[in-house]
Amino acid sequence: MKESTTSVGRSIKVGVITDQTGALSFLGIANANVAKMVINDINAKGGLLGRQIGLHLEDSATTDSVAEAKATKLVQQDQVDVIFGGIYSSTRQAIKGPAVAKGKKLYIYPEQYEGQECDPLIFCTGPVPAQQVDPLIPWLMQQTGAKKFYLPSADYIWPHTMNKKVRQVVTANGGAIVGEEYFPLDHTDYSKTIDKITSSGAEVVFNTIVPSGLTPFLEQLYNSGFTKRGGHIVCTYFDENILNLVPAVHVEDLYSCLDYYQNVSDPFSKELLNQYNKLYPGNAKFTAGSACSGLYRGLKLWEAAVKEAGSLKQEDVIKALARPRKDR
Repeated sequence: MKESTTSVGRSIKVGVITDQTGALSFLGIANANVAKMVINDINAKGGLLGRQIGLHLEDSATTDSVAEAKATKLVQQDQVDVIFGGIYSSTRQAIKGPAVAKGKKLYIYPEQYEGQECDPLIFCTGPVPAQQVDPLIPWLMQQTGAKKFYLPSADYIWPHTMNKKVRQVVTANGGAIVGEEYFPLDHTDYSKTIDKITSSGAEVVFNTIVPSGLTPFLEQLYNSGFTKRGGHIVCTYFDENILNLVPAVHVEDLYSCLDYYQNVSDPFSKELLNQYNKLYPGNAKFTAGSACSGLYRGLKLWEAAVKEAGSLKQEDVIKALARPRKDR
């Protein structure tokens, strides 16, 4: 999909890769909406450096090989100036190959992730474990008295790295990891794991299973009586979009830890949410776990960096992005 507005000379080209179909489509559609909203708003105000921005919006279909192909297209065929997108960390890695390693293109990744990404061409605008696990786990243990944690997980880079941080923080605070398991992303039968959670005496289930495996896991955990026995569920990425997937009773008292929630009531947040809801009413909500807040932040940071640089030269934009600023 390509959306652009003509102007004198070549328009600035922004590539955005989102999961508009597949298991994460309920998140990817919201990302696509954010990209359209921000780019249209910039163009309505005169564009950037006196030029309009053309949005090149690609569907990665919740499939890493598709994301890789779309990144190749954006670099080689569309010759975009910058690339945004990706939710799964494995998707970031798929985009990174053709966009950064081969294409030497500036890439801004908007989702919460495991950290440890270090490349001068990659900027990440979502929270990392130190911003989620470090404050949440000690507080949770203090508030609930819980000591025993079970870690059911999807089998890719984010859960593996996240769980190392969880183990470190839990043990440092006098707790223990009583179980840790990994499953394919589309796994649905968790009966054996639920039995292990029960027999282990786990008091906290720190979940990094992701859609589409998330819904059956939460249902099976609820049916086992885990929360009725006083157990606690943590899912750091859980947001208002994911709440639409499950019965509320399955996630009652669930703990999440993100950079934004819709009930944040400062004037800027309220205005931004009202603008989004007016343009895109429906189930694809502006949320943080779906990377909407990170994508909005990334697009606005890139816009500010281009203005500060006074240029689209990639090295100048990167210098502006990397420069510490009090107003960022």
